[in-house]
Amino acid sequence: MVSGPSGVGKGTVGRALRERLPDLEYSVSLTTRPRRAGEEHGRDYHFVSPEDFQTLILEDAFLEWADVYGHRYGTLAGPVEEARAAGRDVLLELDVQGAAAIRARVPDAVLIFLVPRSIEELEARLRRRGTEEAAALDERLSQARREMEDADRFDHVVVNDDLETAVSEVAAIITGGD
Repeated sequence: MVSGPSGVGKGTVGRALRERLPDLEYSVSLTTRPRRAGEEHGRDYHFVSPEDFQTLILEDAFLEWADVYGHRYGTLAGPVEEARAAGRDVLLELDVQGAAAIRARVPDAVLIFLVPRSIEELEARLRRRGTEEAAALDERLSQARREMEDADRFDHVVVNDDLETAVSEVAAIITGGD
């Protein structure tokens, strides 16, 4: 499971890992947030209505779910449990709240925390992404500072300042070559 603050590159690292490790099962999260430019339903997220998400909560269908910046995100338990039962490694890209929930429900999960080279670099990434207003960006950066203080709760910490290096480090952890 790969986690880290918003904007650290979880999605970019995850896509590169899926190319490098084709047998790696990828868990596509559900979200109630609107699609961003370039995102595809079923590939990046399953985009669902708040009502449908609430129904899944009531059905206890999630391995984990959280409210994040005004939207809900969650991981369906069924596909992850099926893949694990078949002996396949499963990649989850989650925020820090999701990582804590996974640790509680799946104690043998390997938690990898991505960090930026610096908070300034993270701010620059978020600004380049251009998806938040100034107040929302400030909140994400404040949250990122708090989340990075909890990096020691993860099994591994990987600095994502060079994509190829970060992907190689995470791939080595997943395949046991660390």
